[in-house]
Amino acid sequence: MSEIVESERHGAVALLRLNRPEALNALSDELLGALCAALDEVEESAGVRCVVLCGAGRAFAAGADVAGLRALSAEDVLADERGERWGRLRAARVPVIAAVHGWCLGGGCELALTCDIVIAAGTARFGLPETGLGLIPGAGGTQRLPRAAGRSLALEVILAGRTLSAREALQHGICSRVVAPEALEREALALAARIAGRPALAVRLAREAVRAAYEQPLEAGLSEERRLFALAFASDDAREGMDAFVARRAPSWRGE
Repeated sequence: MSEIVESERHGAVALLRLNRPEALNALSDELLGALCAALDEVEESAGVRCVVLCGAGRAFAAGADVAGLRALSAEDVLADERGERWGRLRAARVPVIAAVHGWCLGGGCELALTCDIVIAAGTARFGLPETGLGLIPGAGGTQRLPRAAGRSLALEVILAGRTLSAREALQHGICSRVVAPEALEREALALAARIAGRPALAVRLAREAVRAAYEQPLEAGLSEERRLFALAFASDDAREGMDAFVARRAPSWRGE
């Protein structure tokens, strides 16, 4: 049988593919657990500097596995284990790029919003339809979508079930670019390779600083940026980067 999450290595980039195409990659507990395990394995592998996350078949992920969700109790959905799975995705130690095509709904949309960068195929459709089931988004959608797209649009998507096209998602800051479907994985892997080719410490600190912009008030974020800048400035790779710039040569990165 095929793995429920497939893993491929492309140099310093790992590609993880959700592989429940018969269910449009609906996020069952099994699939989320397998994705967390795949991330653990990737992060334990030497030399992985960036991850691309995509979906097999006709969708990135079409939401939660409603049949499995229906069998749970309120106590079950509050269980630490479920929260830890989503927290594990948020805590990935390297940048994660979501390569989204087809349906990206509910938990699938929340999964994409958890990633650092989203690239969308022209076929992508984003939405949070949970209120149509008498529910609300429960894996970060009510918090991350307003930060990305603004309160008004987020409320229309969440309260009225509006679905956004790839172009609308680009217009409102949910994704960084829209590409042809046949180019999606190639473009995502190329971007990941560019990130992976930069000094790892600088990438990690810059990523932390940008996240602080969304998670803290401005003054606190600016203070955090200064702290992280000082850490980067003190690194061997920063000295090498500046020396190489002045000498007009290619840098030779050494840091991890």
